[in-house]
Amino acid sequence: MALNRKVALITGGVKNQPRPSPPLRQQRTPSIKVRFYQGNLTSAGAVTRLFQDVLEDFEHIDIVMNTVGKVLKPITAITEEEYDTMFAVNSKTAFFVLKEAAVHVTDAPVEHFTRGVCKELQSRRVSVNNITPGPMDTPFFYPRESPEAVEFHKANGMGNRLTMVEDIAPIVRFLCTDGAWITDQTIFTNGGYTTR
Repeated sequence: MALNRKVALITGGVKNQPRPSPPLRQQRTPSIKVRFYQGNLTSAGAVTRLFQDVLEDFEHIDIVMNTVGKVLKPITAITEEEYDTMFAVNSKTAFFVLKEAAVHVTDAPVEHFTRGVCKELQSRRVSVNNITPGPMDTPFFYPRESPEAVEFHKANGMGNRLTMVEDIAPIVRFLCTDGAWITDQTIFTNGGYTTR
């Protein structure tokens, strides 16, 4: 499956997204169109509007990549209100993005959502996977961590470093092309971070 003429909807803050996103940039094609949309995806209505806007602009959606996520601070310092915000961003958004993807894609909680949606969509030959990168070297990560915590996270990954966006891009591209037969999987792309 080539990425030519495919429409990919990628959710997440632009601070953590190169322009265009690596899976698209690595596709050697002269005609990549990138359009930015804004919205608060913790609202189910906003997620629906996002999909409607993309469909209006591009007529179809082939690939959905949800990169929305939020980590506020160490667990011992998180208040109930902050937890509610974090849960809304990390879980509620993932659920409603998957729900809309289940309707519009033509060809912990996130893992369970992935499994449930996978079973529902496999008869339509739509694959659903969850990529789990662990701590990533993005502007989103550093303000929330102490220098000691950053070094701890680096020490737990291969090569004494954090996951880079470029580490994930080849996996996303593979899953969207030759690896389309892979489904219902959580793929840990973190340099062994979770094995320590």
